[in-house]
Amino acid sequence: MASAAWAVLQVLLLLPTRSWSPVGAGNPPDCDAPLASALPRSSFSSSSELSSSHGPGFSRLNRRDGAGGWTPLVSNKYQWLQIDLGERMEVTAVATQGGYGSSDWVTSYLLMFSDGGRNWKQYRREESIWGFPGNTNADSVVHYRLQPPFEARFLRFLPLAWNPRGRIGMRIEVYGCAYKSEVVYFDGQSALLYKLDKKPLKPVRDVISLKFKAIQSNGILLHREGQHGNHITLELIKGKLVFFLNSGNAKLPTTIAPVTLTLGSLLDDQHWHSVLIELLDTQVNFTVDKHTHHFQAKGESSYLDLNFEISFGGVPTPGRARAFTRKSFHGCLENLYYNGVDVAELAKKHKPQILMMGNVSFSCPQPQTVPVTFLSSRSYLALPANSGEDKVSVTFQFRTWNRAGHLLFGELQRGSGSFVLFLKDGKLKLSLFQPGQSPKNVTAGAGLNDGHWHSVSLSAKWSHMNVVVDDDTAVQPLVAVLIDSGDTYYFGGCLENSSGSGCKSPVGGFQGCLRLITIGDKAVDPISVQQGALGRFRDLQIDSCGITDRCLPSYCEHGGACSQSWDTFSCDCLGTGYTGETCHSSLYEQSCEAHKHRGNPSGLYYIDADGSGPLGPFLVYCNMTDAAWTVVRHGGPDAVTVRGAPSGHPRSAVSFAYAAGAGQLRAAVSLAERCEQRLALRCGTARRPDSRDGTPLSWWVGRTNETHTYWGGSLPDAQKCTCGLEGNCIDSQYYCNCDAGRNEWASDTIVLSQKEHLPVTQIVMMDAGHPHSEATYTLGPLLCHGDKSFWNSASFNTETSYLHFPAFHGELTADVCFFFKTTVSSGVFMENLGITDFIRIELRAPTEVTFSFDVGNGPCEVTVQSPTPFNDNRWHHVRAERNVKGASLQVDQLPQKMQPAPADGHVRLQLNSQLFIGGTASRQRGFLGCIRSLQLNGVALDLEERATVTPGVEPGCAGHCSTYGHLCRNGGRCREKRRGVACDCAFSAYDGPFCSNEISAYFQTGSSMTYHFQEHYTLSENSSSLASSLHRDVTLTREMITLSFRTTQTPSLLLYVSSFYEEYLSVILANNGSLQIRYKLDRHQNPDAFAFDFKNMADGQLHQVKINREDAVVVVEVNQSAKKQVILSSGTEFNAVKSLILGKVLEAAGADPDTRRAAASGFTGCLSAVRFGRAAPLKAALRPGGPSRVTVRGHVAPVTRCAAGAASGSPARELAPRLAGGAGRSGPADEGEPLVNADRTDSAVIGGVIAVVIFILLCVTAIAIRIYQQRKLRKENESKVSKKEEC
Repeated sequence: MASAAWAVLQVLLLLPTRSWSPVGAGNPPDCDAPLASALPRSSFSSSSELSSSHGPGFSRLNRRDGAGGWTPLVSNKYQWLQIDLGERMEVTAVATQGGYGSSDWVTSYLLMFSDGGRNWKQYRREESIWGFPGNTNADSVVHYRLQPPFEARFLRFLPLAWNPRGRIGMRIEVYGCAYKSEVVYFDGQSALLYKLDKKPLKPVRDVISLKFKAIQSNGILLHREGQHGNHITLELIKGKLVFFLNSGNAKLPTTIAPVTLTLGSLLDDQHWHSVLIELLDTQVNFTVDKHTHHFQAKGESSYLDLNFEISFGGVPTPGRARAFTRKSFHGCLENLYYNGVDVAELAKKHKPQILMMGNVSFSCPQPQTVPVTFLSSRSYLALPANSGEDKVSVTFQFRTWNRAGHLLFGELQRGSGSFVLFLKDGKLKLSLFQPGQSPKNVTAGAGLNDGHWHSVSLSAKWSHMNVVVDDDTAVQPLVAVLIDSGDTYYFGGCLENSSGSGCKSPVGGFQGCLRLITIGDKAVDPISVQQGALGRFRDLQIDSCGITDRCLPSYCEHGGACSQSWDTFSCDCLGTGYTGETCHSSLYEQSCEAHKHRGNPSGLYYIDADGSGPLGPFLVYCNMTDAAWTVVRHGGPDAVTVRGAPSGHPRSAVSFAYAAGAGQLRAAVSLAERCEQRLALRCGTARRPDSRDGTPLSWWVGRTNETHTYWGGSLPDAQKCTCGLEGNCIDSQYYCNCDAGRNEWASDTIVLSQKEHLPVTQIVMMDAGHPHSEATYTLGPLLCHGDKSFWNSASFNTETSYLHFPAFHGELTADVCFFFKTTVSSGVFMENLGITDFIRIELRAPTEVTFSFDVGNGPCEVTVQSPTPFNDNRWHHVRAERNVKGASLQVDQLPQKMQPAPADGHVRLQLNSQLFIGGTASRQRGFLGCIRSLQLNGVALDLEERATVTPGVEPGCAGHCSTYGHLCRNGGRCREKRRGVACDCAFSAYDGPFCSNEISAYFQTGSSMTYHFQEHYTLSENSSSLASSLHRDVTLTREMITLSFRTTQTPSLLLYVSSFYEEYLSVILANNGSLQIRYKLDRHQNPDAFAFDFKNMADGQLHQVKINREDAVVVVEVNQSAKKQVILSSGTEFNAVKSLILGKVLEAAGADPDTRRAAASGFTGCLSAVRFGRAAPLKAALRPGGPSRVTVRGHVAPVTRCAAGAASGSPARELAPRLAGGAGRSGPADEGEPLVNADRTDSAVIGGVIAVVIFILLCVTAIAIRIYQQRKLRKENESKVSKKEEC
């Protein structure tokens, strides 16, 4: 919120400033006096008593009179013991005891309270804990302090469980103190107007506190407004409390939006709820009961013109008595304080500051409505109907969260049928069954499972049956028969054995609350039902609506949408980027490094830098080179041109926004090992960044909004560009090329690498009075690589060694993820203990990982079993999560195991000891092996730092290739690094970080590529293996050949390998497009020719061919599926391999006619992944850097991939030229350079012409030298004696 709106908050502070406390009513801090012991017996009552000596009057704590305590006539869950304290008191603790000297005691109970002995409210110990722990014997006393305390006159104890060998028996005490309060009652057409002191005091703090009890679900609690529509309002809307803050000034910027804060739910339950609003400068703290919303506005606070009056209970219309502009509040306000002023007391004393409008009184009437709670799907309430009447008339109100449930069943007399009223999909449906007729259905209402009260009226007479839900009416015609009401109506459900009653329902039982039931014209008294004087029931809680909002507070994280039923809640995680029962676990990796080691190629990916933490995922480009670079682009201009301005005025101030937020960027940069951001600058007649007095004339702003004047890789405040650090600036007097101020264009490449300051959010350039200066700069993306947590590891060398960290704080949600590898059969990965709670993850057996914990409901275990052992010295990934819904455990890609949490159990994990990693507090069952990348709730633990100072534990862990070696494909070899692995593609036909980047080339008609095998080579020890290099003196008995191609030309020569001994291998496509292979391994015999009629392979599609020869056995595989094996007859040894040719062969002397025809035709199309043993001819030609072995004739152009490249016969798409000067750069190879405006001066044009001329001369010279070398080489080859070569 902008500062203007906050004036509304600040003007409110023009009030007396005497000290104020939330206690408000003056209750003493020492509030634990016994309240029940001094009460007369008449203050105690109960549902029943076993005898006069077991009555409720004998239930005082430690008393032995009578039978020594209260015992009901029947021990069941419908019994209760009640205390009337005489007036509302603050209750802070309770205590229980069993019946004196007996076997009668209660082991658990519910505690309920009420102001008037009706409409009871149940006390919850925790978010989902209703019951209190009771006694284990008859005489010991169990105390329980209530946090928070409550105020009530009546208390009721409801036994849930008792000694199975005895009866219910209780003696009780209640502790607390007197509670004083001032109450104001509003009837829905009344209000209080409080006129404030008009002294202009400077506001410091504004505090409003009150309690309210609402009879209706909508109404204004307080309102204050100004002259221009600005106002603050606290309003009850559909049982939720909403705080509005609106500037209301049309002259203010449109960016100042009204603030709306919403808290609470089901606040129209006719019970007291507390409100506290604190306004301090730009901060709002809004608290309803135990839930607080903190809001921090942007900008500074300021004043608006607000009236010096505030209204409570409604918004009166000026000049009109008892006229209100909006729905007024119907209910009671208590202890209404405004900056320490007791407004209710002023009103009660009729002080002149208070104006009362309408019927305002100072006592709060007690509700007489008696709700009924249907606790389970087995609940029902059977009530007598007005039998024999010629009509059906039933009305009631209900509230529920369930989408389906039985509401009412009734039979019609004289066999005329029956009807069922039920909820389905949140709609009310009426089904009518009549003899000889198909069922008739009508629907009324929608969204009725919203937790609000809804009114239902069902009536039938003569030929129609009507059902009305709120204001929605539906009518169902009946067969023309007389309507007679049946004997019994079943509310909520049917008897389990309902064949005798005839009750039936298409859905399950109803769970929710009913009230205001009328049958005919007579209201039903639920108290009579409770006392057994009327009807029958099961699983009901009478005189209380036990509905609770399980989505308040919402346990759904990261914006997950919470929905609920009566028993539970669920989270919709769609579109959040998270998964799990509470949307806690991120769907995305934390970094590009993690994406890379999943084998993902370069591309756009979401990363979640803090894992399951509060920051959301964001989109980045991951450039997978030898390092995994994270590229975060900004939305600023591509290039910024700066021209001269008057002295001291900004030449340029440009801001740069990023797709990620400040917190997300901070997390990503902190996680990375290195970050940088490049600034490309071209300047003409520029000025140095300092004025004559040393004041910087240019600076940039980082992510923390701090200004920085240094440039390049220099340290902060050095004010040097990169050329200044390297000492190669065009003018040695300056530290930046653009500082020289020459009348010519210069350029600087500036690398900002202090990652704690990155990214750049603004660049500002000033001028010192040179109006003709000009510069153009381009800010590149933020570049980061590495992941400090991904490879952070520790080696545990003894069973008694461990690492310890502070206690893990994951009360409601705890997730732990890490990698481990080991050779032992068992050991504890982590353990953290509390007083009774604990959490532990361990390798329990070679094939079992177990996650165990206790939050107060007893130990719970989740185990994942694997068909293969985990102790195989390979990395395994573990992810365990525990939340209020249950627990889950997943190891590697094995199926996830889950364990639901018990219903209404303890939910908070409370740990207070140190967190042990690799061991336990008892130093037993320690782990031997390595743990890596350990994270708790998205926070990485630095294992290496702690291991350096811990005996028995070493930082780091070697041996990653056993796990990640499979990422190196196509013959690439995995090489160990200190932090991770690298793929060596030296002997692969592919390149890239995983040797998976296809090297492809398009051959135009008549072109060829010749790979010359090395003439002199030192033999390897295993010269006969498949991976051996070729040499003249080596005889090959095996070779592996791979290639992929696409073409439409026939015949075609795919590959030709020649020998100094006139032996050869040719792979061709015949005229019909079939694949043919010729082997001639003896120059004195005819070649072996084999045709493989798989299909016509000159169809323009990509095909893969793999040839594997072992002596005389040749296995050919096509397209990774079709295989064929043949036997050679011409020999088993390939001698003195000379060259490998792709495309057109000029000399194929000694070859068979088919090979010569194919050689003369050559190849037109795309070839890729060509490999012969260790030789990769395309890679040698297209990836310079090795020995020059390749000769290219004609036009052979690189393409990205044959499968996605240009079709055969069409011009190939050239690869984008490499970045100038890219060879020694630390950044990703394809990040791109910034674009700058070209220099258009005359000197630049002349220089360009000279450069072109020099380039042409150099090209002509290079071509002449190349022709001379080829001719010389050909003569040498013809004069040499044939020798064997190896590749």
